[in-house]
Amino acid sequence: MQSKPHALVVMSRPSFEAHFDSPRLRRLAALADIDDPCWTDELDSPAARARLARAEVLLTSWGAPELTPDRLAAAPRLKAVLHGAGSVRGLMGDEVWSRGIRVTSAADANAVPVAEYTLAAIIFAGKKAPFLAASAKDAYGGWGSVTGYGDLSNFERCVGIVGFSRIGRRVVDLLKVLPATTVLVADPYADPAEVARAGATLVPLEEMLPRVHVLSVHAPELAETRHLIGAGELSRLPDMATVINTARGSLVDSDALAAECAAGRLFAILDVTDPEPLPGDSPLRQTARVMVTPHIAGSLGSEIGRLTDHVLDELARWTRSLPLRAEITAEHWALGLSA
Repeated sequence: MQSKPHALVVMSRPSFEAHFDSPRLRRLAALADIDDPCWTDELDSPAARARLARAEVLLTSWGAPELTPDRLAAAPRLKAVLHGAGSVRGLMGDEVWSRGIRVTSAADANAVPVAEYTLAAIIFAGKKAPFLAASAKDAYGGWGSVTGYGDLSNFERCVGIVGFSRIGRRVVDLLKVLPATTVLVADPYADPAEVARAGATLVPLEEMLPRVHVLSVHAPELAETRHLIGAGELSRLPDMATVINTARGSLVDSDALAAECAAGRLFAILDVTDPEPLPGDSPLRQTARVMVTPHIAGSLGSEIGRLTDHVLDELARWTRSLPLRAEITAEHWALGLSA
């Protein structure tokens, strides 16, 4: 029987407590050789460096210190980093791939609640529910008295998905619960046939914008995607359209969006903002046409157990030399697909 690899859990204490209940700790101990305690939130003390020197696999998540060249040099036996959250940007750099260290992310598992949140936001956007709730004087006059919100409907609507990412794909799939909805996808890297198989149509962004009732953003955060949805793009959206952002705040020009919403033309549901959190005097906080939630779409509470199970499943496959299901390659890294 193959000997168990030495594993070290590296994350903040709150992350560790959220990820590992007793059953999951027992499963980790069955899969790997671990110290007592098996966890650390730093990699620079003499004690942590001694543990790092023995580690063959790191299980990381929120609050893990960056795997700098110096720290990687202190881990000569390290062969795999299994990340129990979404993006690994900020955690590591090119040195990891030049060392041949395998990397996986639980981003696919984390995509589940984000896609669920987005579906709920799209459905609520169709009825303008958050905005009517925030303007109770209009909402409670009876349905016949509601004006200025457009067509309150989720039938025969058009939804635009910007970015056929892991979350964007899930949203396209979930939108099948609204069978009369037309779904358009804008992504320069997407395969039209693959988008079609998912039930959507691939179109250029400029063609999508004038057609959609809801625009949902799911692109990666890169230098070239900053303000991907800027003043020009927002101006092409139809009156009463809703912008949903569950990706990264920098993808949308906050000032331009605030201006469109304050003018009474657009609505927005934002789980991410730029900056984040928004200051109290932000124009996006001053209008009932914008709903802002505090970055809650991703995994929280019991949902974090799904991420832990994903990491432990990957660890089980890695120890058996089986293909990893969510490996991040150097190519993925270069394209921003690890974000």
